[in-house]
Amino acid sequence: MRRAEDLCASAEKRWSARYTGFLSDREQDLCAAALNRVGCDWYRFDGGYDGAERKLLCLVPFGIECEPPIRFVKVAYSHLCAQPPAHRDCLGAILGLAVERSCIGDLIPSPDEHCIYVAVLQEMAGVLCRELRQAGRVSVRTTLCEEGKAVLPMRPPPKLQTASVASLRLDAVLAAFLNCSRSQAEEYVRTGHVEINHIPQEKAGTPVYEQDLFTVRGKGRFRLEKLGGKSRKDRQWIEYYQY
Repeated sequence: MRRAEDLCASAEKRWSARYTGFLSDREQDLCAAALNRVGCDWYRFDGGYDGAERKLLCLVPFGIECEPPIRFVKVAYSHLCAQPPAHRDCLGAILGLAVERSCIGDLIPSPDEHCIYVAVLQEMAGVLCRELRQAGRVSVRTTLCEEGKAVLPMRPPPKLQTASVASLRLDAVLAAFLNCSRSQAEEYVRTGHVEINHIPQEKAGTPVYEQDLFTVRGKGRFRLEKLGGKSRKDRQWIEYYQY
């Protein structure tokens, strides 16, 4: 939050654009709160494409026209590959090059093209193109997309799913999301892998509510969309989206 305020002051004083690295949802919320507190209403968030999750904070004073320093790198693998690299394989390989996480935005898989598009800060795009040669156990080829020319695949809309839970406790609902035991769900919470509405959770018995957004590190995101009635066994029906 202090960093956002300092960037705002710098952009206003020098009347020039200022940017952060890629921010998580939680970090975006904190930046927005800090800037609203100091009366800054000329900021925006940009991840390089519509629907991006990780985004830059862009502080661009009125009258200045410039684009955020985001480029896309295409990470391609062979169409003969039996096990294409997953999101974590590609991200792990990039971070293994000593690239900071804030330099990397979303990773968008495109199975039809046999590749993964990576949003990256412009200053780091060359590093990925020169040094990224393997993701997981798969050899890859990296090319820099022409500025403004990357045609990104459309993400399919999430499917509404249903489940029944014993109670509206975090561990019970999480077990339904992940199709695992409550003890395993409790372990995810205990080891700091779970957030609700971007706030880390420490207690498995925390109550949950409609529209809560769950983030489970390494597993994905879930939104508790709606509570239904009770089943014949007095269990609570829930509807949720997995992202």
